[in-house]
Amino acid sequence: MSISPPFDRLPSLNALRAFEAAARLGSFRRAADELMVTPGAVAAQIKALEAEFGAELFHRQARGVTLTALGQRVAPRFSAAFDALGGAVRELRRHAAPRKVHIVTSPALAQLWVAPRLLHLRAALRDVDISVTALEEPPDLKRTPFDLCLFYAEPGPDKITLWDEQLLPVCIPGLAEALADPADLATVNCISDVVWQDWRIWAASAMPDSPVIPTGPGFSLYAVAVQEALSGAGVLMGRQSLVQPHLNSGALVAPFARPVPLGLSITAWMLPESRNDRAVIAVANGLRQIAGGMV
Repeated sequence: MSISPPFDRLPSLNALRAFEAAARLGSFRRAADELMVTPGAVAAQIKALEAEFGAELFHRQARGVTLTALGQRVAPRFSAAFDALGGAVRELRRHAAPRKVHIVTSPALAQLWVAPRLLHLRAALRDVDISVTALEEPPDLKRTPFDLCLFYAEPGPDKITLWDEQLLPVCIPGLAEALADPADLATVNCISDVVWQDWRIWAASAMPDSPVIPTGPGFSLYAVAVQEALSGAGVLMGRQSLVQPHLNSGALVAPFARPVPLGLSITAWMLPESRNDRAVIAVANGLRQIAGGMV
């Protein structure tokens, strides 16, 4: 008969991650987005964890979930533990692949801002392996394998402002001939991104006396909206940094000389520990230099 004490088996790491993410974010859905699984998978993992310990960690309500007293008590320690684990993994990755930098950005910036600049960036940083992933929302860098976030955001002390975005309607030259005044927008299709409120922001500044907010077809991918404008389907509310190459070539023109600040900038940020990472800093500085030249 063994006299050794029984091994205290740890619960499923996936279940613990699901609990920690849901507790920190206050939502099974948001936790699922972060973990790249379904909300049902998060709920099942947490239910299994509760069954294993015989205690509830969340109150389930029609409006969402809230932590029980037990959940509130233990959640901070799990967050600290996963922060430490994430830090250890990042340190391992930095030393194992010191010249690799992984950028995470939005689909629009990935397709229309980052991709056209990668050739110049790689030419300037030949010994750095740069990869790009597109996500709709900025991730928590502590919980992901990314080194550098690149999104539209408000400037901040820990962020690098690359470009202060401007809004301006753009269209093909033939369509612009019929647009002498912003009021003429009521006669054409006005193309937009379905999430962004760019037309409303521009109209509030450029057409303050008009009760009309231009409307028209919307697209979930801004790159598709740009292609629609290039095909002559309507007037696109352009983010200058994303449509500048087409303005430079003359494929698109801005019929009104009324650019309006978006109020957000193309912004880069990283974890504090990455400020000592030469490869990450080199990529950040390279992006800043390229942005200044609007390559």
